[in-house]
Amino acid sequence: MQIPRPSEDAKEFFRSIVPLTPGVEVKPMFGNLGAFVNGNMFAGLFGDDIGVRLLDEESVAELAAIPGTGPFGPAERAMGGYTSLPRDWQQAPDRVSEWIGIALEQVGRMPAKQPKPRATRKKA
Repeated sequence: MQIPRPSEDAKEFFRSIVPLTPGVEVKPMFGNLGAFVNGNMFAGLFGDDIGVRLLDEESVAELAAIPGTGPFGPAERAMGGYTSLPRDWQQAPDRVSEWIGIALEQVGRMPAKQPKPRATRKKA
């Protein structure tokens, strides 16, 4: 599976639209970027595509009805629960910010993700 790399412009745009609020961080993920709140990813960058995670069915249906949206992530294995925003919205940052905010609010209500314990190595 080929993982596309985002352009520097896409990374800069993504960082500019993710709100800098307590509990939110942007960090690298497989050569791309993910935005997390309390350890749970609510938005991501895959190549130059931006995707958001929505939890309520009404929001999912509303976004899915907009032309240009679609699955987010690799074509052969899209990320469940995430929707790609239309690429031309990168010329309309307010629309992207609106959906990033909706995703942040919904995912922010989830319990904080607990770090997984480190695996211990078995001695041979």
